[in-house]
Amino acid sequence: YIPMRNDQDLALRLRKAGKSYKQIEKELSIPRSTLVGWFSHMAWSQKLKLDLTKKANYANHNKFRAYVKQRQAMWEAWREEAREQARREFPNLVKDPLFLAGIMLYWGEGDSKLQNGQVRLSNIHPDLIRIFTKFLVSPCGFPLEKLKAQMILYPDLDARVCQKFWSQASGIPPAQFMKTQIIKGRHPTKRLTNGVFQVNCRSRQLKEKIAIWIDLFQKQFPH
Repeated sequence: YIPMRNDQDLALRLRKAGKSYKQIEKELSIPRSTLVGWFSHMAWSQKLKLDLTKKANYANHNKFRAYVKQRQAMWEAWREEAREQARREFPNLVKDPLFLAGIMLYWGEGDSKLQNGQVRLSNIHPDLIRIFTKFLVSPCGFPLEKLKAQMILYPDLDARVCQKFWSQASGIPPAQFMKTQIIKGRHPTKRLTNGVFQVNCRSRQLKEKIAIWIDLFQKQFPH
């Protein structure tokens, strides 16, 4: 006759087989606090706990690395889709003088760092800003209401006057202006009439496309 084992005997066997408290709790419906009370004072159980923790940390690390790799592949595919779309659009867009003006302005004056996802251009000439803003809205199709603007002013310039000036020049409402940056230098009264104005839109997709358009445009004029 073989006597029936009680829960503690079964839990002990499972623990010695390398099972975690969570696994034993699930299998035998014994509260984890009870299991800790039975086995936490045993040196071999403490060592098993450390081993299981190391394995779990290693598994989680590998899962995280796989997740990061998957996300990187997804975003790269998304960026490549934007680049391919730019290649398809270029033959028709290149016929538009506003498009040509926009990519030439960005080629010469724009932020070229792809990684920051910012399409931005700074200048002191209102007509240049006006043309570039129109380029972003059409043909690029970026919504005017999502454009951001920033003024860079010397301390002696009236921010309200400058804001009105640049809002009229760019077509960007004052509500979309970011905090004005004040130039701090050795010449606090040096004037640029209305300061420097920056047009900014956050779009990695558009930035990828502009980079392709500039590349395709310059290839039309080989050495």
